[in-house]
Amino acid sequence: MTRIVREITPLTEHDFFIVLDHQNAKFDFPIHYHPEYELNLVLHSSGKRIIGDSIKNYDSADLVLIGPNTPHAWSGSTDNARVITIQFQNNILSEQTLNRKASLPIKDLLGKSKMGILFSDETTQNILDRIIKLSDVTGFDSFLDFLSILYDLSISRNQKTLSSPSYVDQFDTSKSRRIKLVNQFLIENLHNPIRINDVASMVNMSPSAFSHFFKKRTQRAFSDYLLDIRIGHAAKILIETEKNISEICFESGFNNISNFNRSFKNLKGCTPREFRSQQKMITKH
Repeated sequence: MTRIVREITPLTEHDFFIVLDHQNAKFDFPIHYHPEYELNLVLHSSGKRIIGDSIKNYDSADLVLIGPNTPHAWSGSTDNARVITIQFQNNILSEQTLNRKASLPIKDLLGKSKMGILFSDETTQNILDRIIKLSDVTGFDSFLDFLSILYDLSISRNQKTLSSPSYVDQFDTSKSRRIKLVNQFLIENLHNPIRINDVASMVNMSPSAFSHFFKKRTQRAFSDYLLDIRIGHAAKILIETEKNISEICFESGFNNISNFNRSFKNLKGCTPREFRSQQKMITKH
């Protein structure tokens, strides 16, 4: 049974964006997702934050941009906690507008946001008051203020992406037909043993030529790429289902629990059991 819920936001097709100002926030909403973008500012609280398969501690003030359909939730101290959430449509700016020179930083920001973007303490402090004041501004001026905030965030320094690319399907295969075929094959056969010889043959290349081609295109060795997909898949199942760890191990393509635990800990910093235990602290059913 899934533990992630699909949230229906108050945003309508007639809105540019909405601002939700939660005073005395209780953090009692489970891990959820929605097709809208979300800029979330958490004040006067500390605890754990989950974005995709990233589970990290946070302190006030915490500012994160979350892309469409990326699962997220916060859990933490609730004494005087305040959460300001800005939700906006994925078509708030047209593709033609985003492709114009002045808008390219915003386009890049939105493109990365599916992994969740954490902004630096300095950026957060500099922009905090402007986000808070959005609740008090109305009409077209509020839209201009919001765009200004979005642009300043897009050019800010020391941004950090949170979720792994494999979890949120961020591998860019659009420029290579061969990489796209390989990625599709890996996803469909993740539970089976996968050899580089078989994958190379599928795209009519020798193993050595394919290995060089793949690393040039993805900046990763094929074995590392495959492991990242396997661990990302396992993390997704750990978060979204109640399946036992042994079942998840084999479903993700590992042939023994020991190897699975070791590989998972190397990439995530904790064992699969610890990973699931951490996120259970956030979900409240």
